[in-house]
Amino acid sequence: MTESLQERQSAVATAPPTALNERLRLELLALSLLRAVAGFSFAIYGAQLLFGFFGGSGGTGHPEAPFSLLWFAGILEFFGGLLVGLGLFTKPVAFVLSGQMAFAFFLAHFPHGLNPASNGGETSVLFCFIFLYLATAGPGRSLLAGCGALLRTMIDNRG
Repeated sequence: MTESLQERQSAVATAPPTALNERLRLELLALSLLRAVAGFSFAIYGAQLLFGFFGGSGGTGHPEAPFSLLWFAGILEFFGGLLVGLGLFTKPVAFVLSGQMAFAFFLAHFPHGLNPASNGGETSVLFCFIFLYLATAGPGRSLLAGCGALLRTMIDNRG
């Protein structure tokens, strides 16, 4: 029988330390770090499109025109990325963002060939499948709990 991620989290939190429990703790920590890094990285792309930050849209230094397709994409990327990065509403937001990246790949990159390495779609494909994973796995630990667990693991492993 397969147990849910929430059941595993509660079992790990209350179980005595063993090799299996330590592996599960590290697995949950890795999930949390993946969520946070992917979410906040995605929000940077949204900030480029919405506000012209970090070089702006396409490196122009300018934001996208309001109500354009890329402007709406920027809204999803910025606010969705922040929500996923913080672990809020992760499953539904990650599902929407996964669909957005699939749409972006087929709209912007697929016409130039199927291979993401040659059509510039690597980032779209990676974000699509990372968000699809997060939509099924959930958020893991909260950002602050994940950072605290990482510090405890590092301190415990120092000996």
